[in-house]
Parts: sequence; C-alpha cells; structure tokens
Amino acid sequence: MRVAIRLTPRARADRVDGIMHLADGAAVLKVSVSAPPAEDRANDALLQLLAKEWGLPRRDFALVGGRKSRNKIVRVAGEPAALMRRLAAAISGPERP
Repeated sequence: MRVAIRLTPRARADRVDGIMHLADGAAVLKVSVSAPPAEDRANDALLQLLAKEWGLPRRDFALVGGRKSRNKIVRVAGEPAALMRRLAAAISGPERP
C-alpha cells in the first residue's frame, strides 16, 4: 500500500497530525518530525515514527517518492485491510483544512 504524506521537519514534536488537503484537493497524511531535513534525517524520522505509530517493523516502510520534497510517498508492506485499520486508528483526530 502507498500512503501520501505531507511532512513538516523541525517541528516541536514527532506526531501524526491527521488528514489535510493540498491545493490540488489531494488528501494526504500530515506528519511532523523534530529532525532537520539535512542528510535524510527527517525522512528517517518519518519512517521511524510511522513504524512506531502503526506497530509495524521499520523494515516494512520505504520512501518511494519525494525524498527532497515535503510531499512524500511511503510504501507500507503488509495486508492492505489490516494496514487501513491501523491507519484509521492513527488518524482518528479531526480533519485539517
């Protein structure tokens, strides 16, 4: 399964902030990490955070698009229905504009 993500590096805390809509109307998962974008540290922190939040091993996550952009595509290995349940639980907060 692939997940579209809008990443905010250098945030105050590592957290999944819910769903937001980009200017083109695409829905993405909004995620903040405290790591800076230099040397892929923010990308690594993103994958670590998703693994922790969803209770999956880090090896199940791979960045497949947007390495140098705030908009990322992350591939998550596993059974799609189970992944969707975990994703729904992780983003159960209010929808963001």
